[in-house]
Amino acid sequence: MEAYLKFTAVFEPVADGGYSAYVEEIPGVNTQGETLEEARANLREALELVLEVRRELAEEQQAGRAVIRENIQLAAA
Repeated sequence: MEAYLKFTAVFEPVADGGYSAYVEEIPGVNTQGETLEEARANLREALELVLEVRRELAEEQQAGRAVIRENIQLAAA
C-alpha cells in the first residue's frame, strides 16, 4: 500500500470574494482562488511547485560535495 504525507490546508474567505489558502507546515506554499474548489486546486499546484524547486536548489547546493541522498517515507497516520 502506498503511503502519503499529510499536510494541513487552511482556507480563509477574502472580504472582496474568493479565498486565500496556505499549507501550515510548509512556509511559502500559499495561493488564492475565486472559489473554494479553485483555491484547493491552486494550493495543490503551489505545494508541488515549491517542493520541486526546493529539491532542485538542494541538488545545486550539493553539487560536487560528497553527500548521501536517499528517499525517506513517512507512514500515513
